[in-house]
Order: sequence, then structure tokens, then C-alpha cells
Amino acid sequence: MKNWLPAVLAFSVLVLVTFIVSNKPTPAKPEVNDNAIACNLGDLSGRIDLNDTLATFEGTQFRVPRLALIQNEQRVLGTTSENRWIEIDLSEQKLRAWEGNSLFLETPVSTGLPWYPTPTGEFKIWIKLRATKMEGGQGEYYYYLPNVPFVMYFGNDKVPGWRGYGLHGTYWHDDFGTQRSHGCVNLPTPVAERLYYWVGPQLQGGASVQASTNNQGTRIVIHE
Repeated sequence: MKNWLPAVLAFSVLVLVTFIVSNKPTPAKPEVNDNAIACNLGDLSGRIDLNDTLATFEGTQFRVPRLALIQNEQRVLGTTSENRWIEIDLSEQKLRAWEGNSLFLETPVSTGLPWYPTPTGEFKIWIKLRATKMEGGQGEYYYYLPNVPFVMYFGNDKVPGWRGYGLHGTYWHDDFGTQRSHGCVNLPTPVAERLYYWVGPQLQGGASVQASTNNQGTRIVIHE
């Protein structure tokens, strides 16, 4: 009987551990909210803040890379064609920029997670910012991202601009082609830069510009 005791004790411990692990509650995901904010809109000046260079994403702190902090010279641009539009396919996790039926560029992207979905529909860019700070989420999903580059916020009558959905460059991950964001459309930074200077509203000098009747934003179509 004594020889069985260690085996019985070991088996009992194994059963207990298995029960605890299998019954451990899964971390709760935030509920999907029709009025959720992708990121809180703060400074809309578009200026790069060289004093704010420490970012936080998925519980990790790191330095903002130099690529996002380069002060680009103002480009000389032509007029934006009304035939230019952007298509975002959520099922493929791809963005395509079109001029009429001609493809300007195609790239993998990272759109919103299931509990932070990217909205579908037809939108227009309402403001472009060379850089801005993005902060939001909570708990393990909290993020603080200064100097997010080449930001193009969009909205429509049902998804107002203050909800903070946009296209922008991304320095905190390179896992494009998978859902990773809080609702925005994450782009490789070089691609975001090309789009930023290609879409309307056209820059008038400086680091930001809002759309107007005479300087309209480019149309964006987002679908499954």
C-alpha cells in the first residue's frame, strides 16, 4: 500500500492542476461598441514632436524609430484628380489605390481587431496630418504612440471624424495582412507616405490640412 502512495499523490496533483488550467477564465475582450473611438483626437497641428519619443504598445515600451521623425521637405504637388479613390478589402486585409480603373498601388494592411472593428462603407478623408499622437485602449490593449506618421483621418455622416478612424504609417509592428489595430488602417510607413501625398485634400504648406469645398478629401470604400 505504501508503494502506491507516491503514485496516487502524483496523479491527484496532476488532476488538480489540469482542472485549474482548464477552468481558468479566458481574459475578457472589450465589447464591440458602435460608438467606439479608434483613437482620441488630440493635436491636429501635424507637427512632429521630437521630445516625445517613447511609445507603448501591447505592454511594451520602445523608442519611436528615426524613420517616423524625419522632417520631410514640403513637396511640390499637382492637383488631385477626382478619379482617385481607395479601396480597403477587410477579408483580404489589402488596400488598393485607384485612379479610375488604373491601379496606383496595392499593399497588405492591418485593420481593426474583431472587438475594435474597422467600419465599412464609403468615406472621405477630412484631414491629413504629417504626424500626430495616438492614445487609447485600456488594460493590456492600452497604447500610446507619439509621432504616428502620415495620418489620413476619414469619416462620413454615420462615422463622424471625432471617432478617430484613419489610414496611417505604422512603426510598432510589421505584421501586415492580419488584423492588429483598434479600428484604423495600419500601413507600412513608406506606403503611407506615398498615399499621403497622392490623396486629397492637397497640402497648402505646413504639416496639416483639412478638407473643404474647394479642396476635397479622397473617397475611401471599405468592404468585407
